[in-house]
Amino acid sequence: MRLFFILVFFVLNIYAYDNTEIFDEDDNELQSSIVSLMPQDVNTKVLYLQFDKVPSRIIKGEIFPVTIRTLSTTNNFTELVYSFFNARGVEIINTTPYSTQREKYFYDTFYFKALSTGARLPDIEASLISTTNDEYKSAILNGIKLNVVALNPKRNFSNIIANSFVLSDYKTTSFDNMHNIVIFVAEATNCDIDKLKLNNVYKQGIESSTNSIKKSKITYFVVIDKKIENFKFTYFNLIENDFKTISIPIIVDDDSVTTQSDLKPRDQSKEKLKMFIAIAISIFLLILIVWRKKYIYSVLLIFPITYSAYVAIPSKEICIKVGSNIHLLPVHNGTIFETTDKIIYLRAEGEVKDFTKVKLLNNKIGWVKHEDLCSY
Repeated sequence: MRLFFILVFFVLNIYAYDNTEIFDEDDNELQSSIVSLMPQDVNTKVLYLQFDKVPSRIIKGEIFPVTIRTLSTTNNFTELVYSFFNARGVEIINTTPYSTQREKYFYDTFYFKALSTGARLPDIEASLISTTNDEYKSAILNGIKLNVVALNPKRNFSNIIANSFVLSDYKTTSFDNMHNIVIFVAEATNCDIDKLKLNNVYKQGIESSTNSIKKSKITYFVVIDKKIENFKFTYFNLIENDFKTISIPIIVDDDSVTTQSDLKPRDQSKEKLKMFIAIAISIFLLILIVWRKKYIYSVLLIFPITYSAYVAIPSKEICIKVGSNIHLLPVHNGTIFETTDKIIYLRAEGEVKDFTKVKLLNNKIGWVKHEDLCSY
């Protein structure tokens, strides 16, 4: 009898447990149905990304493009926004892409600079800014490892890696008794031109630069030994995949640079000779006029006499304030190679915009801002 009651109690417990499971399952389904009927914000995925173009081989220091192909299944947006994270060994140059659209795809190009051989593209997240209150799920494109190789350049490598690097102007003048100064203007494409650095020189620096992805320009100076007759350095050409040599013949001009757009070598060291020639022509014309008694030709004397008088006029003396900076070129925020520790008086050699050219007591040529003159 005791065994019978135990068996009945066991069967009843099993039945109650099964009913509880059935109730719970039905209750969950009911709750799910209720939730699905309630209004809620729908976070829908409408963006799909993939890499369209990634270089197969990259030089360390190179600026390279990466194009992403993006598909959007909705047109209800005003802007496609990208964000970057988890990058390694690369620097992004432009966070706003160069964009084109073909059929239903957006092709967005970003530029990166390779900083190390172990570089990896960042993870890229794309989001839509909706024209309505709809919320769309952002899409993430995982970054990939890049094939970056390092160069093994010679000692005269300029640290420039570019599609092209061309000198547009250059000029050489005397810096001191032992050195010449070479100033040149260069233009480059696909290049971080501010990385320009030359080896085995006395001094060097950037006077001005404009740096952009497509085209860059730099005005650069370098002080070299007077014994050098041809100054050379190399850069790496990405198109030809080879080192190219830039050569500047050293033709010393006694005059100094006047403007950044006028840096080609010019010989202006014979002003006195030109003046004597003009005087000789004037004397010859005067004798010819008296001899032939053709006084109407005397009008021809105006030109050589005027030129001789202009050259013979001494340059005016200027006063330079204490603490004034002597610039290497007539460029604002340019290189300063000397600062006056007292009031000094020098001869003005010329003027360019806001600068006066002077010849210092040590025979170096420099430029002083007009605001640093005592009479300013």
